[in-house]
Amino acid sequence: MKVRLTEYDESWVRMYEEETHLLKKIFGEEIIRFEHFGSTAVPRLKAKPVIDMMCIVRDIEMIDGFNEQMSSLGYDVAGEWGIQGRRLFRKGGEIRTHHIHIYRFDNPQIQRHLIFRDYLRSHPDEVELYGNKKEELAQCFDDTSFYSKAKKPFVQEMENRALQWYSDNHK
Repeated sequence: MKVRLTEYDESWVRMYEEETHLLKKIFGEEIIRFEHFGSTAVPRLKAKPVIDMMCIVRDIEMIDGFNEQMSSLGYDVAGEWGIQGRRLFRKGGEIRTHHIHIYRFDNPQIQRHLIFRDYLRSHPDEVELYGNKKEELAQCFDDTSFYSKAKKPFVQEMENRALQWYSDNHK
């Protein structure tokens, strides 16, 4: 897939909210809560215009029973897709619009994602640094798989700062 990097768009919040209403109708009582995370959840951050949504659920195994319904709504059912205990659904094909990451309420990935989001939301200097890095990598890599791989060490370093920030502020 080709890298599509754009300026922050306030409509991303609306797109997230609209999709939460749709997903509530599908998953019903299995859902504990939703979270908007990733770059589209951080004001002023350049992003691939793909809404990353987290569904926190009671029982991850129950989610597999909804695969057919999700497919009928245009979602690609990707299973764990490299992260144990997650279910991933992708919407939009080559022009992707949404990634739905579903985790059981006690999965450690939840906190990592939300701390990183909150760190960026409260550190505008890091948002600028991250946006510039994304722009630089988008100039070097056309394909999202190469772009993502090249971005990973930078993101891990930034995540470490976010985790330290969280630890320092939540003692």
